[in-house]
Amino acid sequence: MDSFLKSIASPSVLVVDEIGYFNMSKEEANHFFQIISKRYEKSSTIFTSNLVFSKWVQVFAGDKIVTTAILDRVLHHSHIINIQGDSYRLKEKKQTGVLHSEIYKFEAKSSNIEGQNKEVV
Repeated sequence: MDSFLKSIASPSVLVVDEIGYFNMSKEEANHFFQIISKRYEKSSTIFTSNLVFSKWVQVFAGDKIVTTAILDRVLHHSHIINIQGDSYRLKEKKQTGVLHSEIYKFEAKSSNIEGQNKEVV
């Protein structure tokens, strides 16, 4: 692990694409923390994710302490870019009408929250 940790901690920029796509085991989450810790305030790290930060705990084996430690280092000095809207990858499919297929339809569900009807998608 030491040689791997050194090799991944050394690049000036590290891109972690789609954090949360796979959940980590407790051991993997601890190794990931070590990587972030080694890079903290020394090198740039870019993350992409579809998850809000409050959901990252599930990625890191449900370990709130490790998740908090990771987020503490990740968010300090960070620039957060929240991109909302249609997927760039699906732009062409939308233009050709493929997105109107059943695969991309989400049924709205009604929920009654404190006496108010809210629509949840």
